Amino acid sequence: MHPMAYAVVLGEALIDLLDGESAGERVFRQAIGGAPFNVSVGVARLGGEVSFAGSLGDDALGTRILDYLTEAGVGDRAVVRVPVPTTLAVVTFDGADPEFRFYGSPPSYSLLTEVPRDLLAGSAVVYCGSIVLLHPEFLRAARSAWSEAGGLRVFDPNVRPTLLPTPADVDAFRSVVDEFCASADLVKLSHADAAVLYPGLSLSSVAGDLLSLGAGAVVVTRGAAGALVAFGDERVDLPAPVVEAVDATGAGDSVMAALIAGLLADGPPSTVDGWTRLVAYALQVAGLVCERPGGAVAMPTRAEVAARFGA
Repeated sequence: MHPMAYAVVLGEALIDLLDGESAGERVFRQAIGGAPFNVSVGVARLGGEVSFAGSLGDDALGTRILDYLTEAGVGDRAVVRVPVPTTLAVVTFDGADPEFRFYGSPPSYSLLTEVPRDLLAGSAVVYCGSIVLLHPEFLRAARSAWSEAGGLRVFDPNVRPTLLPTPADVDAFRSVVDEFCASADLVKLSHADAAVLYPGLSLSSVAGDLLSLGAGAVVVTRGAAGALVAFGDERVDLPAPVVEAVDATGAGDSVMAALIAGLLADGPPSTVDGWTRLVAYALQVAGLVCERPGGAVAMPTRAEVAARFGA
């Protein structure tokens, strides 16, 4: 692709409060997070050109998020400030796996109404997904951005079960997910997402159904078990690199970031082997993220990935 190819990442940015211990006392360690925010930082760290599209609170925490974005080299032209406190996500852990609970109403991340049309039209990749799609205003903006995307469309449902407390909530979100998947060039979801949205189906069946809806390629991540790559009629199971995981926060986001960075650099693969190579690298990126504490700050550079796993 053209060397100035860039991505636009739509979604939430917030403050994670990570449950932990210091000097024998329970403490919350503050970290900037939100899956799409992590994705945008991850793309920039891997050398991709990227802009973040989202709404930030008008408080000191919102300013901290904006400062972090710009310092990471992420474009902020589609960022808006809104007169509400920054949303907090309290993160507790079962082993290395995080559980999220969200505080703040309305969520500061839910109030984006539009993305500059020329930014979308000139983009090589537009990413959408995650919990912002539960909010009607942002969902309208996302649908509009999706329709105006100039290049590839990539989607990640990034389900948070605590935000889908009833079967009706799950059904409603599934219909939105299916809508975006039907016109996506790439869908990335986790085995946990699949279990919530498509219970009782094998991962291969889920991938096949999403391809049948219209998705170009499907990647299902399985944590330490690696990933399933689905393209056309072919399915490939990829192992994950063996790592010493300390914190899985942001691991799935780093997979998405690496996939976007690869698409920006080389365009979409035309074979399952091409997709497999792209995903294998993304799993290395995620493995390195798991060896570091916390979300966006854990996103690596290409040099760090090469130093850890070899070129």
